[in-house]
Amino acid sequence: MPETSYIIAVLATVFIITFALRALPFAALKMLRESKIVKVLSWWMPIGILGILAASTLRSTMAADSAHAGLALVAVITTAVTHLLFGRRTLVSVAVGTVTYVLMVNLL
Repeated sequence: MPETSYIIAVLATVFIITFALRALPFAALKMLRESKIVKVLSWWMPIGILGILAASTLRSTMAADSAHAGLALVAVITTAVTHLLFGRRTLVSVAVGTVTYVLMVNLL
């Protein structure tokens, strides 16, 4: 069994590394707020995430059950329209698209 001092040294090292890794983004945040690339990424990343989610959903839906492919496409379009019309809120858009798909699958 390892000695107590060894265990304390390992735990201290893990604590310091974890704390540093968690604090680093906050330390860099001030510099990044004014960065042009961060502004561009903040605009395009949600659209990219939604695109990947849509492609993944359509691919898995068409592979599993091609009868629901049209419903999935309607839900994806609903998600995109919601995202563009209601302030580009990704969580709201994904929630509306998911609810749309689930309701259509269960009611139609």
